[in-house]
Amino acid sequence: MLLGSILYTIVGAIVGGLVTFYFTRKKFEKEIKENPPINEKMIRAMFLQMGRKPSEAQIRQIMKSVNANRK
Repeated sequence: MLLGSILYTIVGAIVGGLVTFYFTRKKFEKEIKENPPINEKMIRAMFLQMGRKPSEAQIRQIMKSVNANRK
């Protein structure tokens, strides 16, 4: 009786973990698809919207800053 209840608890925890992992992964993939990480093309577009022509050094500096803040 005690062994059966322990076995059900372990199996339930494993199934719950797998279900949680699946739905969390799906939600994360959806968020990344809807809100992609910033890239160099986006930075160039922002500069052009502000009426400025960015240099490659400025773009690299901003990308370095974004990547440092992400970690």
